Amino acid sequence: MQISSVAVFCGSRFGSRPEYAAQSRALGTALGQAGLRLVYGGGHVGLMGTVADAVLAAGGAVTGVIPAFLHSREIMHEGVTDLTVTDSMHDRKARMFAQSDAFVVMPGGLGTFDETIEIITWRQLRQHDKPIYIVNVAGWADPLLAMVDGCIADGFASPSARNLFEVVPDVATLMTALATLPVQADARDRVATL
Repeated sequence: MQISSVAVFCGSRFGSRPEYAAQSRALGTALGQAGLRLVYGGGHVGLMGTVADAVLAAGGAVTGVIPAFLHSREIMHEGVTDLTVTDSMHDRKARMFAQSDAFVVMPGGLGTFDETIEIITWRQLRQHDKPIYIVNVAGWADPLLAMVDGCIADGFASPSARNLFEVVPDVATLMTALATLPVQADARDRVATL
């Protein structure tokens, strides 16, 4: 069975380079055309809104998950297919995890880094074996990757930590990789509780 849903972590701002929005739009369009449901943070602003709008414009389905306290800050997207309002950030991330077959990290800030490190850590702790892709648009993820490499060099992580995720340069490469992924039989229903 092929994957049917993809969680996307990305910025609630647009960032400083036009490539970020262009690749986010390309991702949303590609997910919608491929029939892959987008699971994301539920906002209507920044790159989050760009991805969601592009999925919807391509005829795809979008599941938004947003905590109540971010309702106004991230301007909740009222036009998505399904929208869940949670009590906390932890509940938001657990619900996104449970509804996704794979994870895609696009350009973003501290919130994106938080989600990325947590989902990689859950995989390291064998709470899941779902694939994680970091789309390194215009080198935006280089500092994040350097931090991981620094942890390995300083003896705080095994070299195998680099195998917990895959880095791709663009959306086209990502979509080729997603097209060949099988679903783990029990992965969708297991929610990490750390």
